[in-house]
Amino acid sequence: MEPHWDDMKVFLAVTRAESLSGAGRRLKLDPATVGRRIARLEAAVEAPLFLKSPQGYTLTPAGERLLAHGERAEQAMRAGMDAIAGSSDRLTGQIRIGAPDGCATYLLPQVCLSIARENPDLDIQVVAQPRVVNLSRREADMAITVSPPTAGQLLVKKITDYRLHLAGAEDFLARHPIQARADLRGLPMVGYIPDMIFDAELDYLHELGVDRVALASNSVPVQLRMTEGGQGLCVAHDFALPFHPRLRRVLSEEIALKRAFYLVRHQSDQRSERLNRFSAVLAERLKAEVYQLEGAA
Repeated sequence: MEPHWDDMKVFLAVTRAESLSGAGRRLKLDPATVGRRIARLEAAVEAPLFLKSPQGYTLTPAGERLLAHGERAEQAMRAGMDAIAGSSDRLTGQIRIGAPDGCATYLLPQVCLSIARENPDLDIQVVAQPRVVNLSRREADMAITVSPPTAGQLLVKKITDYRLHLAGAEDFLARHPIQARADLRGLPMVGYIPDMIFDAELDYLHELGVDRVALASNSVPVQLRMTEGGQGLCVAHDFALPFHPRLRRVLSEEIALKRAFYLVRHQSDQRSERLNRFSAVLAERLKAEVYQLEGAA
């Protein structure tokens, strides 16, 4: 039996989702159909490709061997489609960006809108998650991160530095005047849920010597909304402050943090002229947006 090329796409989806239902959602197929397609591929290659466990579907040794060939076939198909799309001055197709929710909320809407206006046939998707987006599972075509990854076959480019300061609502600061660092002692803090901090670069309050987080969320916008409620202080991105006019920076000369955004891509995608063009524009405009909003703050 000859393998069907469409079944390879299903195989890759199950590998990345680790379940039939997850693969089905990506492919817009019902799980039973996904299961039949995998069974057909296993019959064609005459070997089991997955082991099913309570944790999901994992690759067998045969599946591991097939994966490398499947990914190369996928990359060749992407390169072919990009070569056709790249013949136009405008970008087309679909591009998905993964980003921390602070970046996705306060920066990417303006940046993506400007790119979309210039490329009306381009579909841009932003995956805003308070965790690292998994590029190896093709959750996105590229990701913005707050620290450069050190493992995997990835292209990493620093986009820009950004700054953060301690901030509080006007009414809170009226009740708790803060003139020196000692005035912070005992004041409630708003920040990340400690055991849900997905990158050490985000552990701002620990860096400031804060042991207790009175109000916490794994979402940056939620933290800032909590702080606007006047029940504590938070570490806020300067680029987010123009969207929260009731917040004021505290001890800005004494307490200031600096972090950076990085653009991370699959190494195999460096042959894609379309993705190269998009990533260059994305990085340039994201840097400009940070600069503009920090100036407004």
